[in-house]
Amino acid sequence: MAEQITGQCLCGAVQVTAAVDSPRLRACHCDMCRRHTSGIFFSIETLPDSVTVTGPTQSFQSSDWAERGFCGACGSTLWYGTTGDGSRHLAAGLFDNAGNGTLKIEFFAEKCPQGYALAGNHKKLMTKETIALFAPTEGDAK
Repeated sequence: MAEQITGQCLCGAVQVTAAVDSPRLRACHCDMCRRHTSGIFFSIETLPDSVTVTGPTQSFQSSDWAERGFCGACGSTLWYGTTGDGSRHLAAGLFDNAGNGTLKIEFFAEKCPQGYALAGNHKKLMTKETIALFAPTEGDAK
């Protein structure tokens, strides 16, 4: 059964709501996510077409197929979005206790810095597998 979660950016200017069903967290180690967040980008899987974002958002097209959203007031990371289908993968940190999600998958797993690793028995996709999942055609592997 779907549950509604609500969250906000650091300053509270951006408010986010979405529906989740058995919330799953995703971790990305790509160069762009690490530069955008200064670490792993954790997102929470939401139900299609359930995301509502209000407030001063801005986005930056970071590759041929993706954009990164952030708060125009405080700069908090809001989402990773795929431009082909308009989906937004919301930052898990916007929600209390990461929306009560459980880590299910890592993207660009071989790019995880040597200083840390995520524990658990979750799926780990390498660069080629991640690109195939998100990119409509072969493109920027960062």
